[in-house]
Amino acid sequence: MRLRILLSCFLATLLLTGCLGSPEGVIAINDFDKQRYLGRWYEVARLDHSFERGLSNVTADYSLRKDGGLKVINRGYSLEEGAWSEAEGKAYFIDDEQQGHLKVSFFGPFYGSYIIFEAGSFPENQSFDYQYSFVAGNSTDYLWLLARTPTISPLLREHFIQRVAELGFNPEALIFVDQDLNTPLDATPATKVSP
Repeated sequence: MRLRILLSCFLATLLLTGCLGSPEGVIAINDFDKQRYLGRWYEVARLDHSFERGLSNVTADYSLRKDGGLKVINRGYSLEEGAWSEAEGKAYFIDDEQQGHLKVSFFGPFYGSYIIFEAGSFPENQSFDYQYSFVAGNSTDYLWLLARTPTISPLLREHFIQRVAELGFNPEALIFVDQDLNTPLDATPATKVSP
């Protein structure tokens, strides 16, 4: 419940500040494949925000919606409250489905920008789905590193830090998320369609 309320406040704030734009220099990937993006993602790193403050073990699960969008289930653990928090949202492509720029909402008509500016596979795991994703919001205050596994290689971590610094984000403010309560799931893309 806490996560839902905080995400709603975040998205309402974004709506009032030009929420569907992108930071200067941040360009959504082309040739995006939404089927490869489905399934579970672990939040490896983020910039601090009130809607996720104090949460560890954060995951995001994506599945198809009947209306062509994506269903999003965000989940995290609050050590302070000693409980899991979950929020359900929906995401839609802003232009076309081959560009990784979506709008996401966890509350009513309020949408925030979700820009996938890099996604790829690990060299040692050339599976069908994306293995990592760099995601930005509408400004350099919003940034996430997602991966199919709770931990990543030092090489990918360093690449992420260097890339986001070049784009004007503050890498010193990054929070690397504790994932000690999560174990990797089979990352096979989800094909289940949600309402």
